[in-house]
Amino acid sequence: MTRLNLLLLLAVLASSLYLVSVQYESRRLFSDLDKARSQALSLAADNERLQVEKRAQATPLRVERLAKEQLQMRTATPAITHYVTYGIESTSAAGAGATASGPRGAGAAGRIQ
Repeated sequence: MTRLNLLLLLAVLASSLYLVSVQYESRRLFSDLDKARSQALSLAADNERLQVEKRAQATPLRVERLAKEQLQMRTATPAITHYVTYGIESTSAAGAGATASGPRGAGAAGRIQ
């Protein structure tokens, strides 16, 4: 009978130690979860702040000012604009006697107006 009592006493002590360690681990995990939630909220607030700053930095007026100051760019005016024209026929093909129905294409009918 005393052996049975001793065995039950050891079982109760072991289960109580296990219970204490499980409660400690549970509290530690809950604390870590709380820290992670607060960190997530902080990161979300930082992300929102950075998005607002990004939108403020990308305003057209600021981009134009930076292009003028740092890149020395200037706005396009008719005085500095060069227009390039493109012709389908070259002068050598016209001089060689290519016709409108020839293998080179549409000739005068295919010109872009």
